[in-house]
Amino acid sequence: MKLSTRARYGTRAMLDLAQHYGDEVVPIKDIARRQQISLPYLEHLVGPLVDAHLVQSVRGSRGGLKLAKSPDNIRLNEVVCLLEGPIEPVDCIQSPDKCNRSQFCATRDIWGDMGRAMTSVLEKTTLADLVSRQQAKVSPDSDMYYI
Repeated sequence: MKLSTRARYGTRAMLDLAQHYGDEVVPIKDIARRQQISLPYLEHLVGPLVDAHLVQSVRGSRGGLKLAKSPDNIRLNEVVCLLEGPIEPVDCIQSPDKCNRSQFCATRDIWGDMGRAMTSVLEKTTLADLVSRQQAKVSPDSDMYYI
């Protein structure tokens, strides 16, 4: 199963906002540049995040975006499901009537388990957790010396 660019880019934008949590606002063009997302596409993603009260949009010359709540209080499941829809590998999990084999299909059980496992990971992970993971990748434990 692959996540769409909507979910991937939206999550990266939310990570960027979480890294700047506490700042006044973050200009959307700065997020687009840092995350290497086209500005028009990012603007398209922001609407649903604002509507869901995950992000606040501030207009004006000093405008931009900021998280509507603390990174500790935003779970990745909220972001991904908002932008992607339900996390289910096959349609028959949510709608068994789409397949006449649903009642008797052992593979459907596995696909359901996969969807629940993915949802569980996303529900357990907050934006604050993602910020910590990002810091660990940017800041290696060992010191580097350059001559």
